Amino acid sequence: MGQITLNQVTKSFGDVQVIPPLDLQINEGEFVVFVGPSGCGKSTLLRLIAGLEDTTSGDISIDGKNATELPPAKRGLAMVFQSYALYPHMSVRKNIAFPMRMAGLDEATQKTKIEAAAKALNLTDYLDRKPGQLSGGQRQRVAIGRAIVREPAAFLFDEPLSNLDAALRVGMRLEISELHKKLETTMIYVTHDQVEAMTMADKIVVLQAGVIEQVGSPLELYHTPRNKFVAGFIGSPKMNLIEGPEAAKHDATTIGIRPEHMTVSKIEGAWKGRVGVAEHLGSDTFIHIHETGLMDMMTVRITGDIEATHGDTIYLTPMADQMHRFDAQGMRI
Repeated sequence: MGQITLNQVTKSFGDVQVIPPLDLQINEGEFVVFVGPSGCGKSTLLRLIAGLEDTTSGDISIDGKNATELPPAKRGLAMVFQSYALYPHMSVRKNIAFPMRMAGLDEATQKTKIEAAAKALNLTDYLDRKPGQLSGGQRQRVAIGRAIVREPAAFLFDEPLSNLDAALRVGMRLEISELHKKLETTMIYVTHDQVEAMTMADKIVVLQAGVIEQVGSPLELYHTPRNKFVAGFIGSPKMNLIEGPEAAKHDATTIGIRPEHMTVSKIEGAWKGRVGVAEHLGSDTFIHIHETGLMDMMTVRITGDIEATHGDTIYLTPMADQMHRFDAQGMRI
């Protein structure tokens, strides 16, 4: 259960085509993340799968059956939104039970499913509380619990962690990943945060302007980006992209080197620059380098601490085996 196939799916609003013809295969039990900048079409694509938007053309099949014309309620999918959409006057128990009550399930079945969902989400002690008595992370877990009891073919998450602070985001990220391992159900997750994509996904779908730029595992996208867009989007901090004579030396229009794939010296190296801001994060330090003559600002990542003061001269040497090359069309060489 939970195999989803998109075949030449398009979406237009009036004369504007926001999703050009698109093919995508999501396998049973996969955790698939749609990622890309704002306006790239990732939420629209999720809504097409959910049935909340009509496809302009093409087919969507769920478990081998054409679902293109089916209403959302008939697709067997459960969606978790950015807003929790909980009923404030109902307890956690009643919020989780709501879709089962609407479906006419008996009380005994409801009780069993509520208890199982609450246990999986660490909500057992909160079942009799109202949403207003919960933290943001707990409310999001209630929204997920409401989806779990429906036993869907797939879960669809639309930027579910956007309303949480940084610490809660990390915690919920781990909880959703653990939940996927427990349930072994297909999950499709939309985010603009490539760190979420890298840490959660079995398979990442990178989108730009409604077009799929690359599909692959997090490490496939990190090590072998298909083009300059994916190279610059995946990885934190971003890859350094260098054009001009330095790239031409390597028979490329653009070369890319990640911040962690350069060595640093105060004595000698391939590229000379001036130290700007250094961000000390404890185990890592990110140094922003100016006046290299290669690009406006380069970023280098080093482990631990380094005696580098603002304004110091510094030398960088890229690791030759970690350099990425791109042609005039931005495609990987």
